[in-house]
Amino acid sequence: MPTRNSPCFRARFDETQADILAAQALRHKCFRGGEGLDTDPFDDMCRHILVEDVATEKLVACFRLMRFRNGTSIDDSYSAQFYDLSALHAYASPMIEVGRFCVDPDACDNADILRVAWGALTRYVDQEQIGLMFGCSSFQGTDEAQYLDTFAFLRDHHIAPERWLPRVKAPNVFRFTQRLRRTPDTKRALQGLPPLLRTYLMMGGWVSGHAVVDHDLNTLHVFTGVEIASIPAERARLLRAVVPPA
Repeated sequence: MPTRNSPCFRARFDETQADILAAQALRHKCFRGGEGLDTDPFDDMCRHILVEDVATEKLVACFRLMRFRNGTSIDDSYSAQFYDLSALHAYASPMIEVGRFCVDPDACDNADILRVAWGALTRYVDQEQIGLMFGCSSFQGTDEAQYLDTFAFLRDHHIAPERWLPRVKAPNVFRFTQRLRRTPDTKRALQGLPPLLRTYLMMGGWVSGHAVVDHDLNTLHVFTGVEIASIPAERARLLRAVVPPA
């Protein structure tokens, strides 16, 4: 950090309290709408990555990272508020939780912004020898009926291995692996996938067998894990191709 893998955008870690405030303001705009600050106690425990327009120095995207030496302390994560992650206590390698990933809806060239963001994340994962990335992947709104094909698709193709499977903890959840009996329409299922979750799945990611209903952020979210060693070789090559030389 900083990384420059685009002539238009750069990614860097937060350096000042003003950087964190800028990230919190962008998060509020993206997740809640309008002006304000999206804050929680986990911000103080995370590193924040900011993607900026090189010409204007305007913040166009951000996300935060919390590193864990292994799974023994995963209950300190943001995700552990909503999921029973006891199965991951035995995970032996370093882990990171990726959270509050957002792109300014007014920004242009989202594809290039995302490439820069993923390049920064890839460099961090490689440098820190991370074994597992995890977090919450959100669907807009709390009505599961509009995502039934997508949840059925996840049930059939992307549920976590039993040894790592998150259990129910939150009081309000949609247990789609138990409740859905439908055969998914693949086209509708893929259309319903949030972009971030789609990217995780292309990297071999897996999800919990239930979605948490989060009325605070007006979302449904699933726990999502990506084991770095399981990322397909071609996908890993493409990710590393956008990381500039150190």
